[in-house]
Amino acid sequence: MKYLAFLSLAFLPLLSSAQDTSLHEYLSDDQPWKEAVSGYNFTDGLCTDAAGNLFFTDVKAGKGIYKLDAATGKTDLFLDNLPGISGLQIGPDGRFYACHNREQRIIAITMKGEVEVLLTGVKCNDLVVSKKGNLYFTETPTQRIHLITADKKHVVADEGHVAKPNGITISPDEATLVVSEHGGKHVWTWRIEEDGTLSGGAPFMTMWLPVGKETAAGDGATTESKGRYFVTTDLGVQIFDPAGRLAGIIAKPVMDGKIVSAEFAGKDHDILYVAAGDKIFGRKLKVSGYFR
Repeated sequence: MKYLAFLSLAFLPLLSSAQDTSLHEYLSDDQPWKEAVSGYNFTDGLCTDAAGNLFFTDVKAGKGIYKLDAATGKTDLFLDNLPGISGLQIGPDGRFYACHNREQRIIAITMKGEVEVLLTGVKCNDLVVSKKGNLYFTETPTQRIHLITADKKHVVADEGHVAKPNGITISPDEATLVVSEHGGKHVWTWRIEEDGTLSGGAPFMTMWLPVGKETAAGDGATTESKGRYFVTTDLGVQIFDPAGRLAGIIAKPVMDGKIVSAEFAGKDHDILYVAAGDKIFGRKLKVSGYFR
């Protein structure tokens, strides 16, 4: 009962004067979570394109990259023969960039399915690509944040600080890199230097924890157009403003379920999608995502 009581409080707006907004600024009562995709095993790797189409993977049982069409709402297999992808994004060159976790490699994929291997021998989890073409990815078991520069140089950008680094995103001005902890309670940030390297890493945001637990299980992360960060956790989607303050927690679509990857998609990029096991749910918000 204590756990349920805590959850009911967590999903209410946090009305402290310390934060810039409450959940009233994001949610509409007549726009609940709606099931968008079903029939898969373990959905992950949510990403979007300029038209608002949602792309995703089925890490455990999928064949490749799937597409939820923004115009028709239909789902189909977009690229075959690419099983085991956990992180996915479309880069500034129009290619997919992927954490091909099953093969322990980072790859770039054209829309026709042509694959370029960028790095091998890494237990990659999730990634983000900047407008400059710098690719950052998390390697959860080694507690590393990696950088592959636009000219394809590989650098271990941070190591040993983040407890099981997982979700990763970037600020709208692309000056800040953001990474969630799966094995702790913080969301970390770094300053992105001109050459793409990282500096000034710090546990900038603190996630709320479920009662009796010491970790928030921070997972997928995405950025809203005004610079707020949406992070999936055991309690739901936790929202942080650019100053690192918690603005509120959006309830999970299934109370006892898990949510991992998150992304804004839809034709106006104002539908927040979350990967929730065998399904993907979407919820139309009053704000839109930051699309690179």
